[in-house]
Amino acid sequence: MTLMNSLLTFAQQTATPPTTDPAAAAPAAAPTPSAEELAAAKQRGAEAAAEAAGQQEVSMIELFVHLNAVEMGVMIILGLCAIYAVALLFEKIYVMRKTGKQTKDFLAAFRKANSVEEAEAIVRKMPSSGIKSMFDGGMAEVRRTQDLGLYTMRDARDHTMQRVASAMQTRQNEHLEDLGSSMTFLASIGANAPFIGLFGTVWGIMVAFVGIAKTQTTSLAVVAPGIAGALLATAAGLAAAIPAVLIYNFAAKQISKQSTKLDDFAAEFIALVSRDMDRRAG
Repeated sequence: MTLMNSLLTFAQQTATPPTTDPAAAAPAAAPTPSAEELAAAKQRGAEAAAEAAGQQEVSMIELFVHLNAVEMGVMIILGLCAIYAVALLFEKIYVMRKTGKQTKDFLAAFRKANSVEEAEAIVRKMPSSGIKSMFDGGMAEVRRTQDLGLYTMRDARDHTMQRVASAMQTRQNEHLEDLGSSMTFLASIGANAPFIGLFGTVWGIMVAFVGIAKTQTTSLAVVAPGIAGALLATAAGLAAAIPAVLIYNFAAKQISKQSTKLDDFAAEFIALVSRDMDRRAG
């Protein structure tokens, strides 16, 4: 009997489900994040995405440092050309101003002379210059004509004038050639520097596309620094060409002005010699 009661009690305990508290069984609700926490989480997510995409700030110096050998060689060549062009600018400004002042002072003194001998005496005291070299050449031809006894002969006048003009023209050409030194190099820089820079850019872009093929990625953030570095070569080419063209035009204009003044002086000197020959022949 006691055994039977124990079995019945065990069966009842097994069949009766355990009572649970609904409030205890339900999971605890998560706290709602604040607006500041949401903004901070969004910012962290954006930074992580940017870093994963390879985005980063790249300066011009970093682009220059990471150029390949060909691009670096192009940049060095163009840099030297730009430095040389700027140096020529200061040299041409100094030379042209000095030459212009010498020509002005010489003409002011020369125009005071009434004869060949007076002109020679005045010019002898003046410093060396291109226009004085022209005078020396023409005067040397006058002296040779006088030594031959042809200076006072009317029949020899045209030949004398031609020889004086030729002698002065030779000295004038030498002077203008000195003023125009390095002009050919300036013209070469202005004409070829953009193409040299373009060569560096094309080479850099080719290298960038080869890198795309190797990395098997089409992300612009990955290849943008290489392409930007390649474009530096084109910018350097223009930076070298533009000053060279401007300096060439400036120097060419100044040389043209000087040539005109020298032509006028040659005409004045020949007129002085012609008057002097007429006076002696009369």
